[in-house]
Amino acid sequence: MIVLLTGESGCGKTTLCQRVVEWLKARGLDVAGVLTLPRFSNGEKIGMEVEDARTGQRCALAQRAAIGEGTANLAWKFNPAGVEWGARILRGATPCDVLVVDELGPLELIHNEGWVAAMDVLQARSYRDALVVVRPELLENFRARLRLDMPVLTVTPFRREELFEQIVHDLDPRMTAHSRE
Repeated sequence: MIVLLTGESGCGKTTLCQRVVEWLKARGLDVAGVLTLPRFSNGEKIGMEVEDARTGQRCALAQRAAIGEGTANLAWKFNPAGVEWGARILRGATPCDVLVVDELGPLELIHNEGWVAAMDVLQARSYRDALVVVRPELLENFRARLRLDMPVLTVTPFRREELFEQIVHDLDPRMTAHSRE
């Protein structure tokens, strides 16, 4: 199963992913992949770090940039070492119980850069389940590349708790087994 999360910037997709990862790891599941954590200054998002979901290690991923000055003309200047580190984590993430990819954005799905390795890892299916974050405007691009029909869960600040319950129910085999009894 692939659980596909989407939602507007700042709605809590990464926060939700972090909670799910913590829940599943606390129950002994092998959770692997990447989380993209924001860095704030005075309430403004100024950068991002990539976190290895399996180990908790982090690396600088990107800094805010002026329009046109960022990587691939995006509003972010990506750290090549951070991008490559995240790609290595993704390539080595499987086999695992749950693969996490937070997130695939324009760098991957429009410019074919960044963590495009995630597409190969997802297609190889060497995981039991996956939790993948994709921006709303890139959903069709993502689905077309994977050639899979999968449900999409839209995150909003008001639905995070409900979605957390639904996702852990779907991804924790013990929860799923109890619901079948």
